[in-house]
Amino acid sequence: MTPELFWLTLTVILTGLLWIPYILNRISIRGLYGSMANPSRSDKPHSEWATRLMFAHDNAVENLVIFAPLVLILAELDYSTKATAYASAVYFWARLAHLIVYTMGLPVFRTLAFTVGFAAQVVLALAIFKLA
Repeated sequence: MTPELFWLTLTVILTGLLWIPYILNRISIRGLYGSMANPSRSDKPHSEWATRLMFAHDNAVENLVIFAPLVLILAELDYSTKATAYASAVYFWARLAHLIVYTMGLPVFRTLAFTVGFAAQVVLALAIFKLA
């Protein structure tokens, strides 16, 4: 397994687990049955942190749609360099930081973490064309 695929795997696992904390919050607020019911405008709202985590999860999924194909294209091209391995690791850590600071409600740091992840995606995209 290439380093890029390793970091993609960790990113997929992280993204796949993000729903658990906010669902536990939903259960604690609405009860088990209430959390399984169809959504309603009269539902008790999540805690603020859980709402932010839901948005962070959405953002993680939206960006995984970009990151995963870039890594898979590089794997198909059998192209792995220190720059692509490093960019993939940076992407994972930037997404983890984004998740934490978004959930905590730290807007400037959230934007910085997002930007670092975006820059890592740019490195991967450039590498596909052998420009990085």
